[in-house]
Amino acid sequence: MKFNLLFSGLFASVLTLTSFNEAFATNVDYRVIPMPQKIEVVENQKPFTLNKKSVIRYTKGNDKLKKDAEFLSSYIKEVIGLKLSVKAGNASTGINLIVDNKIDNKEGYIIDVNSSSITIKGGSEAGVFYGIQTLRKSLTPGISKSVEMPAAHIEDYPRFAYRGAHLDVSRHFFPADSVKKFIDMLALHNVNRFHWHLSDDQGWRIEIKSRPELITKGSERKETVIGHNSGKYDGKPYGGFYTQEQAKDIVKYAAERNITVIPEIDMPGHMQAALAAYPELGCTGGPYDIWTIWGVSDNVLCAGNDATLKFIDDVLGEIVQMFPSEYIHVGGDECPKDQWKVCPKCQARIKQLGIVSDEKHTAEEKLQSYIISHAEKFLNSKGRQIIGWDEILEGGLAPNATVMSWRGEGGGIEAAKQGHDVIMSPNTYLYFDYYQTKDKENEPYAIGGYLPVETVYNYEPMPKSLTKEEQKFIKGVQANLWTEYIPTYSQVEYMELPRLAALSEVQWSNPENKDYKDFLSRLVRYIELYKVKGYNYATHIFDVFADFTPNTDSGKLDITLSTIDDSPIYYTLDGTDPTEKSNLYQSVLNIDKDCTFKAVSIRKGVKSRTVTENIGMSKASMKPITMRQPINKQYEYKGAVTLVDGLKGNGNYKTGRWIAFYKNDLEAIIDLTKEEEISKVDFTTCVEKGDWVFDARSAEILLSDDGNVFKTVAEENYPEMNESDRNGLYNHTISFPAEKAKFVKIKIAPEHKIPEWHGGKGNNGFLFIDEIEIN
Repeated sequence: MKFNLLFSGLFASVLTLTSFNEAFATNVDYRVIPMPQKIEVVENQKPFTLNKKSVIRYTKGNDKLKKDAEFLSSYIKEVIGLKLSVKAGNASTGINLIVDNKIDNKEGYIIDVNSSSITIKGGSEAGVFYGIQTLRKSLTPGISKSVEMPAAHIEDYPRFAYRGAHLDVSRHFFPADSVKKFIDMLALHNVNRFHWHLSDDQGWRIEIKSRPELITKGSERKETVIGHNSGKYDGKPYGGFYTQEQAKDIVKYAAERNITVIPEIDMPGHMQAALAAYPELGCTGGPYDIWTIWGVSDNVLCAGNDATLKFIDDVLGEIVQMFPSEYIHVGGDECPKDQWKVCPKCQARIKQLGIVSDEKHTAEEKLQSYIISHAEKFLNSKGRQIIGWDEILEGGLAPNATVMSWRGEGGGIEAAKQGHDVIMSPNTYLYFDYYQTKDKENEPYAIGGYLPVETVYNYEPMPKSLTKEEQKFIKGVQANLWTEYIPTYSQVEYMELPRLAALSEVQWSNPENKDYKDFLSRLVRYIELYKVKGYNYATHIFDVFADFTPNTDSGKLDITLSTIDDSPIYYTLDGTDPTEKSNLYQSVLNIDKDCTFKAVSIRKGVKSRTVTENIGMSKASMKPITMRQPINKQYEYKGAVTLVDGLKGNGNYKTGRWIAFYKNDLEAIIDLTKEEEISKVDFTTCVEKGDWVFDARSAEILLSDDGNVFKTVAEENYPEMNESDRNGLYNHTISFPAEKAKFVKIKIAPEHKIPEWHGGKGNNGFLFIDEIEIN
């Protein structure tokens, strides 16, 4: 009899089958990350005994399978301490590695375990390699002389062919050995594309022999800004680069682990380090210094200079010699056009090409398309294809380009509708340089944002707005790690893990088989492998999970607490730190008064981090709220109730404690449920000018007895923001003579036209609002 484990609800039954003894349940679990598409555990059949006599065999003459066999031997030794021998030629016993061309998906595999053998068949050597990863991850770490592997049949294959992870080595440089460690980490998570960001304003990192000054002058900046462009500098030269021999060695190292390295040379923007080496390629002629601050430099390649085209050909010509990947990434993002607008050469090029602006694109945006198209034609002549960030859509997309959608999903959706291949990489779900917790004061410094494991895991990369035909252009998923605030490789690991585990299941597993709660139960065991590898992983998943839900029926805030492993939770409501003598959480908490809530989980005397929330009640708290204008879908989170849940957001607008409005006002009606005397309304905005997030421009308060006819009782206007105005929280209080009302309407207008001093001038600004308090 076989038990077919296709759905998460059945996974727990593995551990209760009568044929499973304690050793099976403790030492082997095929429910790994990413979860295989199909697991059948065979009842009433003896297990395979893995011990020092077990031999790993591969098909004779297949050197790639031999390498796979050596990997498996080293993995088993690393995890449980057994050193297995590797031999050519398959047999009816031991562990056999076989390529089976009948398996349709070349990265797919089948594992069969019986009492005499384990057979791993792959659609190719890559498929065998992923079967090896599953076998490796099924073992519980710990020295063992013998492990019994339950009889089973496993079938698996990836959902997406492109499964990527990106590492920026321009802002901070990591030596070749660290890059190899990163590749090993990707292999553990079934990632098959390594996107290597090799050039930017802050440093050029790859040797180009025909352009030696890219290294001698472009690889070392004189110092680095401290913090978020504070104006203070560390005064220390910073640099590093990879020789072509090192790059080729890393490519080989990755290929052995079935990972393709995709290099990125960002153009025509993000080029100040290159301009420091070759100033004649810029619109002004320089001189230029490698940028010592973070952000986007206005100094870009001169699109009207023929020498620029020769430079692109020289660089890409050597890149294709080092990197055999089908795709070469040419960036194309965040290229300011201000210098092109006044550069005689660029304007002459526009005239020469007959470029004219239209309602969608400026002439300068179309000029960027000319540069990208030139790079594409060159790479096509070498048998390669280009990938670019979604800005390459601006000005018209190069004919055969693949788009990497990072500014949300919009660019990817548009590209797919145009018939272009797309890699989904939206910053809202897959930027691993964002904070992993709301408690950023106790975290390593990061760029901002908020991206916990759950948000990564719940990402669905196939947009529902696309037709089935258009969805075929979504080729894969990638997470990105930008390193402005990541100076050490140890911190690279911390930012990646365990979010990379969540990503692997997004990339590999079919959506109907995904279940976050089940994923967490598997992640607890998976992290034991991180410990074996010595990875510096983040531990937030072991903190208390607190869900705060406004209950408009009871008028109370319902708090539900849980932990990944059901460890005991202790809480207080008076602001004191919880101990094992504090209240033990047993059921949902119902809060209707101001308090400072704290909770911890305690495991064997060791406390988790403390969850802390200041809960503040007003006459609006937990009351029904209706929106009369839409919330921005990208930042909707829990919706309108966020404004009346008694919880105030901090200075990070991406935590889910804020909701956004874009191109329309906030207009909400709060039903106080009974007539109340009110004289004041408070609300808070979160400002991050660099992200186009601005303060409110006006507010209006209206009152009503019946919810139909409203009377204005107060109006306020707020000034346009200046460049020198701080980012952060802006608290607004609107007071008026006391009146009685049952319904309160609040209108708050965002910045509908970003000021001239800003890079986004003329565009709409985002408005992020949190708690609305009525008293």
